[in-house]
Amino acid sequence: MIKKPPKVLPLKFLFSHPAHFIAGGFGSGYSPWAPGTTGTLFGWASYLLLAPLLQGPWQMALCLLLAFAIGTWACQKTGSDLGAVDHGSIVIDEIVPFWLVLWATQLLTPNTWLWQLAAFVLFRIFDVLKPQPARYFDTRVKNGFGVMCDDLMAAFYSIAAIFFVTRLLH
Repeated sequence: MIKKPPKVLPLKFLFSHPAHFIAGGFGSGYSPWAPGTTGTLFGWASYLLLAPLLQGPWQMALCLLLAFAIGTWACQKTGSDLGAVDHGSIVIDEIVPFWLVLWATQLLTPNTWLWQLAAFVLFRIFDVLKPQPARYFDTRVKNGFGVMCDDLMAAFYSIAAIFFVTRLLH
């Protein structure tokens, strides 16, 4: 365990355990500039590579559930090893929920890059603002599940906003 973890962790830590690599967003969380935003951008890029490989909604749903479970474990292990439940370098909690937002965007909209950009902006806004119950998970559930759930709530708010905007436009 690192006593008081630095804001930017050494790369040695990233590669010291598979959970650290996963929680660190495969390195994207080690960005010295806005690691949460960088992690979300990595989530966007990785979704564009992942989605075509999954055939049908059941495969995507299973992938998201599995990724959420693995992300929860990785956040728990990494937070415990750092002594900081939600260190800034932990960004798998941005990546997996943003995959959900992009999937919903694909289902609800014409799925253009503009809609994806809107999804990105909405997700980042809700992730930063943390409206309830996201704030509850962020402040009260101090484990890997809480870390993943506060961003999952941001994803739900983003999806709801996209849903309502699409309904207003039709």
